[in-house]
Amino acid sequence: MRIYDIIKKKRDGSELSTDEINYFVENYTNGNIPDYQISALFMAIYLNKMNKRETLDLTRAMVNSGDKVDLSKINGIKVDKHSTGGVGDTTTLVLGPMVATCGVPFVKMSGRGLGHTGGTLDKLESIKDFRVELSTEEFINNSNDINISICSQTANITPADKKFYALRDVTATVENLSLIASSIMSKKLAIGSDSIILDVKVGSGAFMKNLKDAISLAEEMVEIGTGYGRETIALVTNMDEPLGNAIGNALEVKEAIEVLKGNGPEDLYELCLELGSRLLLLANKAKTRDEARYMLKKTIDSKSAYKKLIELVQYQDGDIDYIKNPELLPKAKHIVEVKSQQVGYVKALNAEEVGKCALALGAGRETMDSIIDLSAGIVLNKKVDDKVDKGDVLAYIHANDIDKAKEVETRLKELYIIGDKNKKNKKLVYGLVTKNGVEIY
Repeated sequence: MRIYDIIKKKRDGSELSTDEINYFVENYTNGNIPDYQISALFMAIYLNKMNKRETLDLTRAMVNSGDKVDLSKINGIKVDKHSTGGVGDTTTLVLGPMVATCGVPFVKMSGRGLGHTGGTLDKLESIKDFRVELSTEEFINNSNDINISICSQTANITPADKKFYALRDVTATVENLSLIASSIMSKKLAIGSDSIILDVKVGSGAFMKNLKDAISLAEEMVEIGTGYGRETIALVTNMDEPLGNAIGNALEVKEAIEVLKGNGPEDLYELCLELGSRLLLLANKAKTRDEARYMLKKTIDSKSAYKKLIELVQYQDGDIDYIKNPELLPKAKHIVEVKSQQVGYVKALNAEEVGKCALALGAGRETMDSIIDLSAGIVLNKKVDDKVDKGDVLAYIHANDIDKAKEVETRLKELYIIGDKNKKNKKLVYGLVTKNGVEIY
C-alpha cells in the first residue's frame, strides 16, 4: 500500500477503504509519511468529502492511535459532556456537580483554552492548589466516591489528532465536517464513558456560524458516537452572545459558585438544566424531562450541588476556602466600568469579539505557550434584549494593565449595538439531534 495511491484515489473522488484509512493514520502518527503528503490528502478530503463509513473509520483509527481510558471500574452509567467551544461557557463547573448529586457519575477529561475560547482546566486552576493531573486510578476512585472527577487528558490520547490538527490549521483544511467531527469524537471515545451529550454551539462566538452547519456537525458526531456503540445526543445552542455574564477564568469560577447557590445568570442555569435533564434520562435516573429537571432544581435549592463542588475541590487537593469565600479567587488590580452613551435596548453583542476583548486582557492564550492571567476578564451587566439608559454600566473590565483596559473599553462600547427592541425573542436552544433524527425547537 502506498500513500501516493490513497491521495490519488481521494483526489479523484473515490471512497477510501478501512485498510487505507488505518494505513495513513498509523503511518503518519509514527512518522513514516511526510507532512506534505498528508497535507495533499487533507485537501483532497476537504474538496471531495468523506461518507459516513469513512468518517467512522477515520475516528476509530484516531482512537486506536494512542491510549484508551478504561472506566469500566466506575459504578453506574457514566456520562460526559462536550462543548464545541464558546465564550463564557462555564457549564461543566455547574452541570457536573448537579448531575453527580443526582447519583450519576460525571467523568470528564478536559482541555485548556486556546484563543478566545476558555478551557475548563484553566478555570479550575484559579482555585489554589487544585490538581488537574490525576492518575487513572485516582480518576476512577474519585468518581466512585463522589460521582465526579474532572482532570486533564493523558498525554497519549489520540496522538493522531494532535498531529492532524496542527497540520490542518496551517493548510486551510480545518472546515470539513468529517475532519472536525472525527477530531472531536476521537477524544471523547478514547475515554470510556457510556453516554455523551454534545453541546454544539452556533453563532458569532462559535465555530459554526449558521444553524444549518451546526445541525450538520451535530448529526455527524451523533452518528459517529452511535456507530461506535455509545449513546450520543446533541443540543444545538446559542452562542451569538456570551453565555452567562462572566468571561475569564476566576470570574467564571465565581459565577459557577453563584449559580450553584441559586443566584447566577438565568441563561447559564437554564442551559445546565437542559443538558442535565438529558443526561439523567440517558443514565436512567429519570423517566421524563420534567422529572429530571425537578431533580436538578432540587440540587440547587438544597445547596447539595454547591456542596458537591466543594467535595470535588477537596478530592483534587484544592483549597475549599476559595469556594466558600470566592473573594479569595485571583483579583485584578483595576475594574473599569463601560458606560452606555445611548438609550434603548441591546440588539446584539458579538460573542467572538467580546471573547477577543477578554483575550486582549490576558484571559486567554494566543498560543499554547502563552501564560494566562487568571484574574483578567469581563463581566457583562447588560445583554441582548436588556433595556439601557444613558450612563448605565454595560460591563465591568477586570484588568491588571490599565492601558489594555482602556483599549478594551473603547472596543466594548462599539460592540454593544443599542437601538429598538428586537422583534423576536432570543433562543437559548435551537434543537436536539439524536440517532432518530433532528427536532427543531
